Amino acid sequence: MTSRPPAVCGHIVAIGGAEDRSSELAILKRVFELAPEDNHEVAVIATASSIPEQVLPSYEAAFERLGATQVHALDIQDRQQAADADNAQLIKRSGVIFFTGGDQLRLTTVLGGSATLRAIRERLRAGAVVAGTSAGAAAMPSTMIYNGSASDALRKGAVNMTFGLGFVRGMVIDSHFLERGRFTRLMEVGASNPEQLGVGLGEDAAVIIYPNRILETIGPGHVIIIDSRDLASSNIAELEMGEPVAIENMILHAMVSGHGYDLDARRYLVAEELKAVLAGRHQE
Repeated sequence: MTSRPPAVCGHIVAIGGAEDRSSELAILKRVFELAPEDNHEVAVIATASSIPEQVLPSYEAAFERLGATQVHALDIQDRQQAADADNAQLIKRSGVIFFTGGDQLRLTTVLGGSATLRAIRERLRAGAVVAGTSAGAAAMPSTMIYNGSASDALRKGAVNMTFGLGFVRGMVIDSHFLERGRFTRLMEVGASNPEQLGVGLGEDAAVIIYPNRILETIGPGHVIIIDSRDLASSNIAELEMGEPVAIENMILHAMVSGHGYDLDARRYLVAEELKAVLAGRHQE
């Protein structure tokens, strides 16, 4: 039995990778602006990265430029460090918790069930923003992709999935989506379980997931939605491993900055509709 994602009061930001860290910082600026007004501390978690000594300084510099009072660079590389009370305490102090890129399986293997992960969930419930790029984005849902060829993933068993960090339910996130041609990965996921929404994040593009489960696209890149809920048919259950998958009636949306999506209603929101939905939320 899997645990349900926590009741969320904070925002989740999933970034497709290669976001600007040195110039205008457009996406990171939005991340920082979503933090609670009284908390400008940032925790950057480099667990997924094989080169944390190269990755962490660039995020430290970027968030300091944006006005962070403190940036806690957390190079948590093993289960013992994930269980460390001092690391969990730094998370509890932070208004922004940011996951770098790398390998999402390292994230779940090291953080799963740990004091650090419990602290992150606690902060998300309390209103902090939890953001991640590339692997850090892919690991956020309850179910995540951790491997699969981009060239021809529309074959039974071509995409490997496992449990993610569980911050958001009902979707599977893939990163570097257009740049690495990963459409067939999310198509195979949708055929396997049409209830799961596919969210493909292009580079330097991101989605803000609001507590009411509305998505907002930000950044200059594209976000692709693959909706399989009304799938008419697929042959995937009858196939042998490696055989090609047939799919009838899968819906695809391409979103740009300012457009949105209602996760529960499965409805595309053009810019004016998104503004109205978000304005209504703030008036409640």
